[in-house]
Amino acid sequence: MIHPFRIDVPDTTLEQIRTQVANYPWHEMPDDGGWAYGTPLGYMKELCAYWLNEFDWRKQEAAINRFSHFIAPVEGIDLHFIQEKGDGPSPLPLIISHGWPGSIVEFLDIIQPLAHPQRFGGSTDDAFDVIVPSLPGFGFSGRPGRPIGPRKMAELFNRLMIDVLGYSNYLAQGGDWGGAISSWLGFEHAPACQAIHINILTMRHPDGPHGPEEEAWAVQFERDQLLENGYRTQQATKPQTLSYAMMDSPVGVAAWIIEKFNSWSDTDGDNIESAHTKDSLLTNIMVYLVTKTFNTASWIYYGRREEGGRLLSTDNRRVEVPTAAALFPAELLAWPPRSYVERLYNITHWSEMPRGGHFAALEEPELLIDDIRAFARTLR
Repeated sequence: MIHPFRIDVPDTTLEQIRTQVANYPWHEMPDDGGWAYGTPLGYMKELCAYWLNEFDWRKQEAAINRFSHFIAPVEGIDLHFIQEKGDGPSPLPLIISHGWPGSIVEFLDIIQPLAHPQRFGGSTDDAFDVIVPSLPGFGFSGRPGRPIGPRKMAELFNRLMIDVLGYSNYLAQGGDWGGAISSWLGFEHAPACQAIHINILTMRHPDGPHGPEEEAWAVQFERDQLLENGYRTQQATKPQTLSYAMMDSPVGVAAWIIEKFNSWSDTDGDNIESAHTKDSLLTNIMVYLVTKTFNTASWIYYGRREEGGRLLSTDNRRVEVPTAAALFPAELLAWPPRSYVERLYNITHWSEMPRGGHFAALEEPELLIDDIRAFARTLR
């Protein structure tokens, strides 16, 4: 049973968050401190001052509510999703999945152009029915009873698309965890999932890299990740311990998330606001806070570890549905050579973008929209 849903955060919740931010006991950081130590004190104070004095959650809430929201139970989990039905005679169903530390907020600027291209100078021939779910345990979706990973989430999303919404086939898109979920949709849920478009590569081949170019990528990848693995290790091994600090600290949650938006985005130096506005950053953070889901959202890392990690298969099978790869140059997880990717996916569309990072829909919405449309034209 599908139920309409509207976001309406109680005033008491907003006031509690505001009080905690206002009363945060600021502490020290190294005198030469910058982003290298994590989210810097100076920027956090600036952001929190804006949060208290200028940020308007009700305005952002109204912007999110301009879309049609629904809740539907799937295997005992209440899945929240936006459904924006496209124009024209045959809009292609498209499910777009977010990741961590993102949310549905990432996609607010691409939903209407994808569903209603004629309003933005395009053609209804390119229209999609756009479905944007909150991942289980994230945002406005219910939580699983224990951690689940992207493979199980793909199963739930396939059931949402086929059993609940009644589509016979669909296209899946995603970055971050959404890229892993889309990969599992293409691998295990074809032909219902007829094709996937990913802007990250999280999966790995059981045989590892082949040849000097791929081996050089693998070595450099591991070096690049040394200073980025801390959060991932914590959330994949002891997420509950972290939760006790975060669930009572809006400033702590903000700092934990903001650090990733700075280091994973295509910024001008360490100027996070060259890629993101304070309103955008705080709206995404508030989704975690008003739903009290920082804890359960981190469970996905534990869930993937239990599912077997990054391997799609141990017998060299790959995703055989048509796959589009959109490579944004500042992506945290650097893409391997195409030869490696093609052992994992049936690559039919390969785009190397001129700019952009991990949060492609927020950073470079037009580039992402154009690439999704171009790929989908080969499927219609």
